Amino acid sequence: MVVGWFLRRSLCQQTLREALRTRRRYSKVQPSAGQTQRLRLFEAFSERSDKGVEPGRELSVRLADGRTVKGLAGFTTPLQIAKDSRIKGAVVSRVSGELWELSRPLEADCELHLLTFDSAEGKQVVWRTGACVLASVMETHFGAQVCREGASDTGLYCDYRLDNSSLCLDEVERKCVEVSALKLPISTSKLNLNQLQQLFQDDDVRLQCVEEMMLGDSLGVFRCGGYIGVCSGPLLPHTGFLRSFKMLQVSPVTLSSNPEAAGVLRIMGVSFPGEKEKERWEHEQEEARKRDHRRIGKDQELFFFNDVSPGSCFFLPKGAHIYNTLTDFIKSEYRRRGFCEVVTPTLYSTSLWQRSGHWEHYSENMFTVTCEPHTFALKPMNCPAHCVMFEQRVRSWRELPIRWADFGALHRNEHSGALGGLTRVRRFCQDDAHIFCAPEQLEEEITACLDFVRSVYRVFGFTFHCLLSTRPAQFLGDSALWDTAEQQLKKSLDLFGEAWELNPGDGAFYGPKIDIQIRDAIGRQHQCATIQLDFQLPIRFNLEYVGADGRRYRPVMVHRAVLGSLERMIAILAENFGGKWPFWLSPAQLMVLPVGIECEPYSRNVVQKLKEAGFMADIDGDHGSTLNKKIRSAQLSQYNYIFVVGEKERQSGTVSVRTRGGKQLGQRSLADVMTSLTELQDSRSNQDEI
Repeated sequence: MVVGWFLRRSLCQQTLREALRTRRRYSKVQPSAGQTQRLRLFEAFSERSDKGVEPGRELSVRLADGRTVKGLAGFTTPLQIAKDSRIKGAVVSRVSGELWELSRPLEADCELHLLTFDSAEGKQVVWRTGACVLASVMETHFGAQVCREGASDTGLYCDYRLDNSSLCLDEVERKCVEVSALKLPISTSKLNLNQLQQLFQDDDVRLQCVEEMMLGDSLGVFRCGGYIGVCSGPLLPHTGFLRSFKMLQVSPVTLSSNPEAAGVLRIMGVSFPGEKEKERWEHEQEEARKRDHRRIGKDQELFFFNDVSPGSCFFLPKGAHIYNTLTDFIKSEYRRRGFCEVVTPTLYSTSLWQRSGHWEHYSENMFTVTCEPHTFALKPMNCPAHCVMFEQRVRSWRELPIRWADFGALHRNEHSGALGGLTRVRRFCQDDAHIFCAPEQLEEEITACLDFVRSVYRVFGFTFHCLLSTRPAQFLGDSALWDTAEQQLKKSLDLFGEAWELNPGDGAFYGPKIDIQIRDAIGRQHQCATIQLDFQLPIRFNLEYVGADGRRYRPVMVHRAVLGSLERMIAILAENFGGKWPFWLSPAQLMVLPVGIECEPYSRNVVQKLKEAGFMADIDGDHGSTLNKKIRSAQLSQYNYIFVVGEKERQSGTVSVRTRGGKQLGQRSLADVMTSLTELQDSRSNQDEI
């Protein structure tokens, strides 16, 4: 009891000292007259939301290394524990699976994982906080009207309007570093729509952006010095955690159709805990530039884009070969796993989207076609069409599970500023499939989907981990049904045997999901595969099947993709392999080089046989180039193998084989080489040697 009293007293005193330091630090940056009312409202709303938070009992905290430490509910923070345990580099934490700010007091016994900048969550927190500092600098030091700030997968951004639109990026960087050095505390609060409307009542554009960001009953708001802004996730405790910034570019951005939102610019950048992280990031960026899929696509003549169809890719023959090879790969897996391919229309009446619920939530992202008096829309997804197919006749329990796959073209009206090569397009195709099953079949189907993902990603050499995204604040359906589904997904993930994490509150509004993140050759993470449960579409379409007892039951729908968008996967693979495609996927497999005009007929015969066997083979018939120059050219073009054909090879019916890396494999008969190449292609190996 005495120990507990002393612990509570010392923690209370420490908290009071931190609060006093917080007030003193705020005084270093004085708010302008126009900000005063907003600051007062924020403080008033924050005090109201903090009511009811009282010191509680002693709690037990289990760390990632197995140690257990003690704390006090309502006082002990992850930051305190990190300092006491001498754990360096933490920028955010996970408390029993939930992302948790370092400065937020713990509330109950829990498991605590401290995350650094090297984690995906850590980068987001650092960049999100960097966006807060940038927005504060833009408003306070440059007099800009800030419309929105936030973080993306690649860095931070701030949307603003400024009468004098010319900005020196170096000056912005310097100001951000200066403000960060003040170690200004960052406080956050969850506010409802009415409070947000009061807070931003003097800024219509800002208020519109805030309302568009709201997905639930509340939205996060932060204070950094004299600046009040909006945040969509955890932030750092104070600006002193940031020691380095890099501003990248300024470009126009379209916020909405509101004429008052015209003339908005976006400044993009990155922030770092230190110079070491910045140097590592710059090295990664240089490596990424070398591997940029847009450069590879141009150099290897795979694809291009044209303003006649913005955001839609033109695949040239070699690019189409990669596209079709990936599709054939997935189709071969479908045949083994009991999936049937279907073909569905591209254009649908809006009545279908109203019935599915997409029109209410997604119509802004859909392309529409008006043919009086009807309005039609290009499909952005396949699921409603598959529901229409399911309901065409009475289904029996004996038919389940039904597994339908669809490679139909999809269209989504992405903003022009968001388009970027193959990673964000308007026209794309997914290896999309939907499973209709009975509830008791769900666990087995999810396990099979996870096995499907693992077998495909192993072919590419990707490592991956899974995220279980659970019920969001705004969801449809019965809570008990959600709980059961989440438990089934947990059980499937445990049986799967791969690493997985809980991602609380990030499920779709219609059901929980498993997201799979892959890691490429230079350490970047990509979200591709997804497995989503859906209780709502079967209800909206009144889908039923007749059970063994003759009664009607509702099926569960599973949305499932492995590659995700084929376009995006091609971009990821191009950068992962650096344009050095493995043989089975390569659009430039074999180059035949005749040595002299007299060997050309035999060389062309070799090419013909290779093509008839299904290989991508070419011949370099340039009589003006030396053999060494031809070899070098073929290597730069990333041909997997180079066949040199001279007089000796012509007479013996052989080819002299070398790899694109310069390794000579010697003289071999054409028949033996083709047998080895067939085995290499069929095995989908990433190895170079045959």
